[in-house]
Amino acid sequence: MAAPGARVGDALSAAIDALAAAGVDTPRLDAEVLLAELSGFGRAALIADPDRELEPAVARAFSEAVRRRLRREPVAYILGRKGFRHIDLEVDGRVLVPRPETEMLVELALEADPARVLEIGTGSGAIALAVADELAGVEVLATDVSDGAIEVAVGNANRLGLSGRVSFELASVPAGPAAFDLILANLPYVPDRDGLPPEVGEWEPGGALFGGPDGTDVIRRVLGDLNESQIVAPVIGLEIGRGQGETVAAMVREAGWADTEIRLDLAGIDRVVVGRGA
Repeated sequence: MAAPGARVGDALSAAIDALAAAGVDTPRLDAEVLLAELSGFGRAALIADPDRELEPAVARAFSEAVRRRLRREPVAYILGRKGFRHIDLEVDGRVLVPRPETEMLVELALEADPARVLEIGTGSGAIALAVADELAGVEVLATDVSDGAIEVAVGNANRLGLSGRVSFELASVPAGPAAFDLILANLPYVPDRDGLPPEVGEWEPGGALFGGPDGTDVIRRVLGDLNESQIVAPVIGLEIGRGQGETVAAMVREAGWADTEIRLDLAGIDRVVVGRGA
């Protein structure tokens, strides 16, 4: 893909053509991001100097990265990290790749200004760690049923220096009774039969994606677990998928949060249900 001694422009052109032929949606962006990260030069610098000769080690690493991308492995897994809000997270196949729409849950936390937060289904720790990063006084307890996800999240907390205010527990919900100011959750909500891009369906952990026939089974179960464990909070925020707003809002009201709000993402899709009044 990029032989030792290859020039930047030639390496990028070959990679873009190969990725496009493989059906990758953003071949130019992916090729430029991979080469920029592996070479240590910014994308703008690479584009401005297409005749720059690649060091042999960089050429080999770029060729391997492109081969992995051709198999539709997510760029974040190839690089081993993903930015989220103001933090960088280490990610691998044990956790979902953090997505921009999930930032809406962090924005809800900034609105609520809580002292104690429970996050359910933490994955890489993205939500919990971003909340702790942006709210200096907050303490967060984050749970996940995957021990691999907990390992990734703990590593991210340690690396970011946030382990003193963010703790993790291998569980669906913590043992109660307990009171928090805010509950946040990005639970599996993809319907089982939904077709997903290969980058998602073939690489990201299915246990963190699929939520039953209509995508709401895990959300329903967790709301029941919260009631059974007597975990309470005046505000709850749940990330959801397309068309699930009214269904999940009704579940939230039934679970004890009398006032509900459905928030849309930038594409106009149901994305977060907020419940208040428990």
